[in-house]
Amino acid sequence: MLYKKKWPLLVFLVPGLLFMVIFLYIPFLENIKNSFYDMPAVVKMPGTEWRFLGFENYKRLFTDPDVRTALINSVKMMVLTVIFEVGIAFVLAVMVSQVKRLQQLFRTVYFFPVVISATAIGLLFKLFYNYNGGMLNQILEFFGGEPVNWLSPELAFIMVCIPTLWSYIGFYFVILLTGVSDIPDDVYEAASIDGCNRLMQVFYITFPMMKPVFFTSVTLAVTGALKVFDLPWVMVPNGAPQGTTHFLGTYMYQQTFGLNNYDYGSTLAVLIVLLGILVSRGVGFLTEDKEERTARKEKRLREKAQRKGAS
Repeated sequence: MLYKKKWPLLVFLVPGLLFMVIFLYIPFLENIKNSFYDMPAVVKMPGTEWRFLGFENYKRLFTDPDVRTALINSVKMMVLTVIFEVGIAFVLAVMVSQVKRLQQLFRTVYFFPVVISATAIGLLFKLFYNYNGGMLNQILEFFGGEPVNWLSPELAFIMVCIPTLWSYIGFYFVILLTGVSDIPDDVYEAASIDGCNRLMQVFYITFPMMKPVFFTSVTLAVTGALKVFDLPWVMVPNGAPQGTTHFLGTYMYQQTFGLNNYDYGSTLAVLIVLLGILVSRGVGFLTEDKEERTARKEKRLREKAQRKGAS
């Protein structure tokens, strides 16, 4: 046994477990209960009764057009995060791994947007997109073009996605660069001797040997897309224009704190959590190695046979 005495483990595990139970699991269970009631206020005041609604809030989810828009936008964001955030980060990681002297500089430069507040980035890009005097329109006018309403219903979603995706590329870049750096140089040297060029090495060596790191980044990116809130809310609050830029997080916030529909906001929060669980499990199943899946299945069968034999 690695640890003969178990009580030191409890000293470190129990506080963290209590913290999660008190501030995560209990509030989530309370949130599920709130979704079945008509909540006139966040806190139940003495002498007031909350009317039981049953599944009315959940039925409303299927008929609410804004929920449909927010869900579609969130799914689009999930796809874009995999293609652009993880994809660009992987390309940058492979390129920077070839640079030895300035590697730390590139790490700092690419990771820098991650440490900037999303609120600050949102305000910055909102100034860029401003119709009157915004940087993009100033450039267009300088070259003789006409100003463009960058946050119009047709362009708003794309314009919101650009800074959202850009701000987190550095996060996945650092993760993937660490995975690339862990691959021994001897493997590349042997491949070069056998006539394998740089591009072939990426497909036949780099990607296969860092699949776990790559798929972990994909899982984080997809589940993170469901929680997008602060940057879009700063740039286009309340899903402006005309609710076309709502994500699940922004719509939940608007219903809860903007319109004081606390019960419906709780229902939306439950939806986001359930989708996060389903998406993470789905991505994990799709990205899991077939050999690992087969080995785990065989292990379960052996354990089941041992239990039958013991009984």
